[in-house]
Amino acid sequence: MYTRNETRRIMVRSVPIGGGSPITVQSMTSTDTRDVAKTVSQIQALTKAGCEMVRLAIPNHKAAEALFEIRKEVDVPLIADIHFDHRLALIALEAGIDKLRINPGNIGSPTRVREIAQAAMAKGIPIRVGVNSGSLKKEILDRFGSPSPEALVESAVEEVDLLDDLGFHDICVSIKSSSVMNTVHAYTLFAEKRNTPLHIGITEAGTLRYGTIKSACGIGGILSYGIGDTIRVSLTADPVEEVYTGISILKAMGIRRIGPEIVSCPSCGRTEIDIVQLAEEVERRAAKLTAPVIIAVMGCVVNGPGEARESDYGIAGGNGFGLLFRKGEVVRKVAEENLIDELFGLIEKDQKEGK
Repeated sequence: MYTRNETRRIMVRSVPIGGGSPITVQSMTSTDTRDVAKTVSQIQALTKAGCEMVRLAIPNHKAAEALFEIRKEVDVPLIADIHFDHRLALIALEAGIDKLRINPGNIGSPTRVREIAQAAMAKGIPIRVGVNSGSLKKEILDRFGSPSPEALVESAVEEVDLLDDLGFHDICVSIKSSSVMNTVHAYTLFAEKRNTPLHIGITEAGTLRYGTIKSACGIGGILSYGIGDTIRVSLTADPVEEVYTGISILKAMGIRRIGPEIVSCPSCGRTEIDIVQLAEEVERRAAKLTAPVIIAVMGCVVNGPGEARESDYGIAGGNGFGLLFRKGEVVRKVAEENLIDELFGLIEKDQKEGK
C-alpha cells in the first residue's frame, strides 16, 4: 500500500501542497516574460494540458513589471522565479504572484531575505527554497568536496532554518540534481530531518526522449518512498510535454487518476491483429476523454482477456475479431475493423448514462 510522507500543508492560491493533498503537476514557461501576449498564450496552453501551477523566470525589472498584466489574464497559480535581486521578489508580490521561488543564499544579506519574508508573510504567499547541485555556496562545496546529497541537504536545511528563524513557515523545498541517484538520496535524507512540503524533480534532465526516461526514474523513485507533494519534469522541449510527462508519471505510479490511461501489450509472435496501430489509435481517440478511465488494448488470448478484465474497458484482439470488455465482463464479440468504434461508442454511452 502506498503511504505518503507526512508534511505540513501550504496554500498556493487555491491549490494545497502537502498535508496529504493530491500531488500537483507544475511546469515553467519558456517565453520571455516581458512578452506578455506570448507568455499568457503559453500559460493557457500549459493549463489546458493539465498544469496546476506555472513558474515564470523573472530576471529583471521589466519581467517583474509584466507580471501585473499577466496576472490579469490567467487564473492558474503563478510562481515567480527570483535570483540575486530581492527587489524583483517584492515587485512580484505586489503584482499578485501566488508563490516565490528563491534561493536565500544568493539573494544577498539576511536583511534582504527578511524583507522578502515579511512582505510574503503579509500577503500570505509561500516561498519555495530551491537548492540545485549547480548553485551551492562555496563554503558548502568546500566542506563536502562535491555537490553530494549530504551537501544538498545541508544547504536546504540551512536555508529553511534561516526562514524559520524569521518566523516564516509557509515553505516548500526542492533539492535537485541532474544525477538521479543523488537526487533520490538527497530527498530521502531531507525527509528524515524536516516535515516541509517537497517539490520534486530531476533538474536539467535532458531532451524529450532521454529526459522523460530520466525524470520518470528519478521522480518515480522518490515517490516510491512516499516523498513528494508537487512535481515538475524538466525537459529541453515544449513545456507542455513536461505536463504530459508529469501527469503520466503520477498515473503510472497509481498515485493520481487524471484522464484516460492506456494499458497495451508489447506484441509478440502470437498476435494476430495489428496491435501497434490499434493501440495508437485508441490512445489518440482517448485523448479527448476527461474521465479517469483505464482502457486495455490486448493482442491475443493468452494475457488479453485477463488484463482487459482488470481495466474499466478493454478490447482483446484475435484473428479478424475481438472481444469488448466493460468492468471485467465481456460485452460482445466484434469484427476487427469495428473494434475501436464499438469501444468508444460504449464509453460515450456509459458516460451519458452516468455509469
